[in-house]
Amino acid sequence: MPIAIAVLGFAIFAQGTSELMIAGMLPEIASDLGVTISQAGLLVSGFALGMLIGAPVLAVGTLRWRRRRALLLFLGLFVLAHIAGALAPGYHVLLVSRFIGAFVYAGFWAVAASTAMALVPMERRGRAMSVVAGGLTVATVIGLPAGTWIGQNLGWRGTFWVVTALSAVAMIGVLAKVPDITPQNAPRVRDELRGLAVPRLWLSYAMTSVSTAALLGTFTYLAAMLVENTGMDARWVPLVLLGYGIGALVGMALGGRAADTRPIGVLAAGFTGLLLVSVLIAVFSQQMVPVVVLAVLLGFTGFGVNPALNSRVFGIAPDAPTLAAAGSTAAFNVGITLGPWLGGLALTAGYGYAAIPWIGAVLAALVLVLLVVEVRARRAATSSTAAGTREPALVE
Repeated sequence: MPIAIAVLGFAIFAQGTSELMIAGMLPEIASDLGVTISQAGLLVSGFALGMLIGAPVLAVGTLRWRRRRALLLFLGLFVLAHIAGALAPGYHVLLVSRFIGAFVYAGFWAVAASTAMALVPMERRGRAMSVVAGGLTVATVIGLPAGTWIGQNLGWRGTFWVVTALSAVAMIGVLAKVPDITPQNAPRVRDELRGLAVPRLWLSYAMTSVSTAALLGTFTYLAAMLVENTGMDARWVPLVLLGYGIGALVGMALGGRAADTRPIGVLAAGFTGLLLVSVLIAVFSQQMVPVVVLAVLLGFTGFGVNPALNSRVFGIAPDAPTLAAAGSTAAFNVGITLGPWLGGLALTAGYGYAAIPWIGAVLAALVLVLLVVEVRARRAATSSTAAGTREPALVE
């Protein structure tokens, strides 16, 4: 495996830490900037909105760009956005810097994925992509609790400076080790757009968005819930987030192994688990030990479905590999935008932290309904094809 693949994974780790770290520092940011917890939670949604817009726009815009130059450009803009965030005099400047950083991070994702595919033979592409995407997993397990700890001890601005430094190191690695590849036979945008005209693809995107909203709504306000509702000392919050990250890592590993053979089973089990965990967090929202345990299970169930949600779009829309992947990234970020926003509405209305996991439970129930609809649509399509070819239908 070329060292350039590891460099790209490290860059995703640096930027992915920024995507996640705000959730662990909401009380500190809200207090320092003089805003409410729900307003601070919109910093998560603002980042997700940048990813949502940046993923399809830059996936199309970079189809013919030279790879290393594009990666360096996006990393450089990401660094500048985080310097602006670290120096932000107020809430709105910080929010805008989050949006810009996320926008170019989405571009980095698009170019890094295509670069990784170009650097290895066909039989190693899955492994290469797992290394690149693994940077975000490491950010969940290590970057999130570490960023929270740094924020508590050096101030939330200190976390922004650390992410800036890590991203600068990633720029050096990209400059030294990633070749400046010129894309060959880049797909035409018109052909890719036609490949997206598959109803089941958009149903899959809907499941991605709704399940992510169910997870991220609860997760975004988890640290604040632990401190405000259960009375936990803020110093212990990073350890709880580490448990969440470990749960996410195990969930992705197990979900990834089963996703190729039983994708529907993985989705059904994960969505059901997310529903049950959300209900239990709501019920025990004022009891420290149950919430700590349930935080691990939240990461496990929420992230366990991600490999199946990500991989199946390529089979559903094989004629649009670039835009199908960008659409999947956008769908995840619709959920990341929606979840914290709905949670913030509940807090603003005075319902308290317990209302947020109840919202997650409702969304998890909705995504189970969407899964049933998707399975029936798939079986109907398979039966129609089988009837036309006189071959037995395959049941997923």
